Amino acid sequence: MSTVSISSSTSNSMSAPAPAVATDALAGMTLLTAEGLEPRAKQGIEITKNALKRIRVAMAKEGISPVDGGLRVGITGGGCSGLSYNIRFDTKPRERDRTFVFGEGVETPNDPSGAQAVRIFVDPKSFIYLAGMVLDFEETLMRQGFNFINPNSTKSCGCGSSFSA
Repeated sequence: MSTVSISSSTSNSMSAPAPAVATDALAGMTLLTAEGLEPRAKQGIEITKNALKRIRVAMAKEGISPVDGGLRVGITGGGCSGLSYNIRFDTKPRERDRTFVFGEGVETPNDPSGAQAVRIFVDPKSFIYLAGMVLDFEETLMRQGFNFINPNSTKSCGCGSSFSA
């Protein structure tokens, strides 16, 4: 398992104005890559350390075993932009699922799992739209929930729960 820290840097040069730089949605986040995959690879998905913490806490609360169960991430038709994200816990993977394992030995604050790995299950049809995605968890005064940072999304709705590809 690899941990990758992505950050952006800016120049403080006084001789020339800095070129316009697109805002990187992943700047400052610590990404966790699934076991056996390269960082930022399109053949997988990644999660942030914040998402890992929240998944562990929610799995413990729901009584889902980290050894057998995991978080199912998928898409369904519908929503403002055509496709909607859905997440739920599952007690075991399905036969054709892609299973991604994250966070073995990575400690998070108030970790009820004892730094056990979490598994994310993705069905083959959903994976077409989710390959290369980063799952993050945001907790602010205005909003609390999972964010899907998806390079396959060409348009999304204002709340971020649906997209089109």
